[in-house]
Amino acid sequence: MRITRRTLLLGAGAGALTVLLASCTPDEPSPRPTPSPEPTVTPTPVGEVPAATAYFRTQWSTDPFARGARSVTPAGATSVDREALGAALMSRVFFAGEATSPERPGTIAGATVSGDRAAREIAEIAEEGERIAVVGAGAAGARTARSLVESGFEVTVIEARDRVGGRLATHLDGEWPVPPQAGAWLLGSDDTEVASRMAVLGIGTVDVTTAAGFTRQGETEAPASDIVQSALDDAANAFVDPTIADAIAAAGVEGSENLAAYLAALAALTGIDPATASSWYAPALPNGSFDALASDVAPFVSTQLADLDVTLSTAVAGVAYDADGVSLRLATGESLTFDRVVLTVPLGVLQADAIEFDPPLPFGHRGAIAALEMGAIEAVWLRYEQPFWTTDAGIWHVIGPASGEPTPSPTPTPTPTPDPGEPAAVDTTIRTWLNLLPATGEPILVGLVGGSAARAVADLDDDELLTLAAESLAPFTDPSVDE
Repeated sequence: MRITRRTLLLGAGAGALTVLLASCTPDEPSPRPTPSPEPTVTPTPVGEVPAATAYFRTQWSTDPFARGARSVTPAGATSVDREALGAALMSRVFFAGEATSPERPGTIAGATVSGDRAAREIAEIAEEGERIAVVGAGAAGARTARSLVESGFEVTVIEARDRVGGRLATHLDGEWPVPPQAGAWLLGSDDTEVASRMAVLGIGTVDVTTAAGFTRQGETEAPASDIVQSALDDAANAFVDPTIADAIAAAGVEGSENLAAYLAALAALTGIDPATASSWYAPALPNGSFDALASDVAPFVSTQLADLDVTLSTAVAGVAYDADGVSLRLATGESLTFDRVVLTVPLGVLQADAIEFDPPLPFGHRGAIAALEMGAIEAVWLRYEQPFWTTDAGIWHVIGPASGEPTPSPTPTPTPTPDPGEPAAVDTTIRTWLNLLPATGEPILVGLVGGSAARAVADLDDDELLTLAAESLAPFTDPSVDE
């Protein structure tokens, strides 16, 4: 499946003109893909929380080829923006990816369906023998490429990373009996088709169920969605689309630690920031159970790319298109021509202007890119020699202060605009945890954080994150402490 850049260039030259667009080469080269360094686990016990024996983290917020975890819909944006983002340019440049899915944005299902849609659009107008490039080898790119090959087209896949999978990735290491998942790995009740395909490929899943809340006084009921759902129902009748935070405030709900914990979980599981997220297009509220992927997810993508030409570690920096074809400028300066191109890069890459378009993108595409938002989700996986907790609940919610710090201001009340130069305070407590022990028999905890907190956590170094994780886990070790 893997080929070198030299092989790609020679192959392209055999069937089409290979050109150099030196005048379009940026002053600064695009970032090169580098493998994530193996973090060093530093023993930083806090109270009765022991040091983890193995540790893995994600940093999608700072990843140059993602710039976030998944697309979300802020207040004022609509599904029309996603349709506009997916519109083709001159029937030469096509767009796919979860951000272009009006029905299932931010999901594996949305990515794969968008790939089928883009391939179908090309098949309806392209002629036999046309050469097509697919930029991106994630779920959307793999589905697009496979569908095009089955329709009889010559397809080349170009991927910026040194691996396929995109935002689907598994960290394979002998230290982990259950391998950490770096990307999308929690399937909800409406992901039955994806779950079935995973099962056929031998990708294992486990049930993560039973939610519970935890305070410094011990276990309690999990935060409920009733208040948020009621506020969203009321907001549906508003004349303008309020943010989720504004909808809750308009409902007359006073901030509480319970509500703040629920909103933190909503952000951690969907990537939204309640202060900016649309209440009209709010994500499905968590229902308290998930199918969690528990083995290598690579086959979901690699099987679809098995017999295709895939070039890795090759970033696309520019797209020049007209009625006759498309030229892709690589970050190294070389350029290749194709009859048509499908771009499946994440929304965050388009928002960062990491790809230059010539001619510039039309107003509809630029408006959609500006209107939508790239959500943030970060995870920290911790494995222990033995459990230090006693609960069998699979989903934990930290309610209130975790280890004696002042109670943070609840999210729903709109935050006053800070003075220039004074960034708004962000509560980075990891309030959502998945306990994999009941489902797998392994003492593994996964902390999840989303929205603005996730972006702040992504900037922490490993020692700082481990300390934060230990502090956030304090309620699970010493419930006798009375604040």
